[in-house]
Order: sequence, then structure tokens, then C-alpha cells
Amino acid sequence: MSFATISRLLIILFLLGWNLATHGQSTNQKPIKLQSVLDTLFDRNDPFNGVILIAHKGKIQVEQAFGFRDFETKKKLKADDIFELASVSKQFTAYIIMMLEKQGKLKYDDLVDQYVSIPYQGISIRHLLNHISGLPDYQAIMDTYWDKSRVADNGIIIDYLNRYAPPALFKPGEKYEYSNTGYVLLASIAEKASGRDFTEMLRTEVFQRLGMKSTDLRTPSEKKLLSHLAYGHIKGESGGYIKADSFPSSNYTIWLGNREGPGRISSTASDLLKWDRALYDTSFMSEQMKRDAFKDAVLNNGNVSMYGFGWDLGKDERLGLYVEHNGDNPGYKTHILRFIEEDKTIIILCNNAHERFERLLETLKGAMLEF
Repeated sequence: MSFATISRLLIILFLLGWNLATHGQSTNQKPIKLQSVLDTLFDRNDPFNGVILIAHKGKIQVEQAFGFRDFETKKKLKADDIFELASVSKQFTAYIIMMLEKQGKLKYDDLVDQYVSIPYQGISIRHLLNHISGLPDYQAIMDTYWDKSRVADNGIIIDYLNRYAPPALFKPGEKYEYSNTGYVLLASIAEKASGRDFTEMLRTEVFQRLGMKSTDLRTPSEKKLLSHLAYGHIKGESGGYIKADSFPSSNYTIWLGNREGPGRISSTASDLLKWDRALYDTSFMSEQMKRDAFKDAVLNNGNVSMYGFGWDLGKDERLGLYVEHNGDNPGYKTHILRFIEEDKTIIILCNNAHERFERLLETLKGAMLEF
């Protein structure tokens, strides 16, 4: 029997066991622990570290923490610990833009330079949302020119983009290329169109409204005050894990720590499930907003790109349409996957950026049919 088959069988046995135990169909049978599944995918000397949550129609089937909040102190992780989401944050930025479009404060096909000055022509808000703008990478500019003893925000990033004006990568709409620069601009466009602070909009229109009490777009100093932050860790030369923020000059999340739009939201698995539920609620996410968000982009040549507004798009032959997004910051790997036709959700938050993270995700994805 192949490794992949064994892994899938263990997952299926676990999930079936969990369902039987939690729904009272058997008083004697106990669920196989998720740890036994992880043991098939990870080296015991280098295990998965993080939180896994699986839900069906909003009901939690699996929610479990593994490993350490802090490898140095050996403080154990808890399921409600806060993680950096990295690029999973982009779906929240996209929601704010969609909310403003619904309010009539902007249009998707408005040009960026109606709101923010940039040295590039013909780029629309839609191009930014779909990652088809052709904008160069702002991080490369900042890495080259920025004083890393200081912390940059959107205004500084846009100033540097104008000051050094690296060439566009391609014409708007020509092809798909993931762009953090585009989502920095989206946050600044949202502020210009609304007259409101972007972080304040996230807090009042999303986090507070949905009861996401552990979620925020936090500054580096605000994160230091958290008592239950799961610190991101990277593997050192000796093989052990050390905090990713031990190297400020090489950690862009520190010297770009005040940017808004492409990342920086920190949250918990259970708060992300609240977000997942809200996306089915038409009072929060209208049917038109869903159609906009979960529609692939049409390129200039008529081809499509499987990315909507803040979401990667796909279709499973068994479970139908799904939307997902990953996040990757120094020390962190995160993912939310939503099978929107079957209403099944996987949330994985990892704070040791494990190289086998994607194998875990694919194994869990393969077991979703079983519950």
C-alpha cells in the first residue's frame, strides 16, 4: 500500500471516528487522534506546529493545537492562539473594496490614478484585485533603498514606487502575476474613496461586526502586547527552531510593519470560521458580491486566470467549487479552504513554516468527502 493511500485511510478513519463520537452514534468508539495522522506525514523530530480546524456547515469537526506557542520557553499552543495570517489577509482587503463599490464610492473599472498617484498608466481597481496589473514588486524597491531601522507604511511605499519607478512587468490585463503591490494600492484607494482609515474600516465593518474579537490589523508594538500570540519560527542551522523576528534586518514583516492591504492581519482559527460563516450570509456578502469575488479574471487575449477578488478559485470533481488562499510570512504558513457548494472548510495555521505544510493540506483536502 502506498504512502499516500495509508495517509488518506488514516484521515478517513479519524474523521469517521470523530463524527461517530461527537454525534452519539457510538458510546464506546473513540476518535483516532489527529496526531496519529500527522505522524504519517511528519518526522517525529520535526513535527507540525500549529492549529487545524475542519468544519461542515459551520459545525466544528476538528479543532486541535499541536506543539509550541514559543519554542524557546516550550509554552504549549492553544487552539485560540493568534497567528499572523500573511496573505490570507488579502480577502479582507478585497471585501472592503467590494463594500465600497456596493456603496457607490468607487467602481471596479476606475483607474488607480483617480485615487492614488502612480507612475503607471491604464491600471484599474479590477486589475489590482485580480493580480493582472503588471505592477513591479514594491518589496524589492524597499529592500534596496529603505532604511530598515525604520518602519514603513503605505504612504512611504507609494512614495518610493514613484521615486524609483521600476518598469512595469507587462501591460495591464496581459497575464496573471501575484502582486503585493496591488493590494497596498487597494488599501490606499479604499481610504481615498471613503475618507476613512483602512484599519478602522476593517475593525468596524468586519471584525467587530462579526464578533472576531481576536482579529486585528496590528502594528508590531501592538503584537508585542498580546499574551497569546503564536510566534513565527524558522529552522536554524542546528536544526532547532528560533523566532523569525530574531533577524529584523532580513524580516520584511518588521521594517514594513505598518503597511496595509497585502498582509499583517492576525487572527485565530475560530475567528476565521466566523468569517467563513459570514460569507454565506447575504446581509454581509450579497449575492452580487459573491459573484464578483468568486469569478475568474478574463485576460486581454480572452483566457481566464483562476483568481477572483482576494481568492484562488478551483473546482473539485467530487465536492464542486472551492475558494482558497494561502499565506506565507517568515515563520508562518496559513491556509483557508472553502468548498462553497458543500459548505466544508479547512483552516490551518502553522507557526514553524513547515516544509510539509502543503502535503498536510492536500491530505486533509482528500478526506473532505468523508464527512
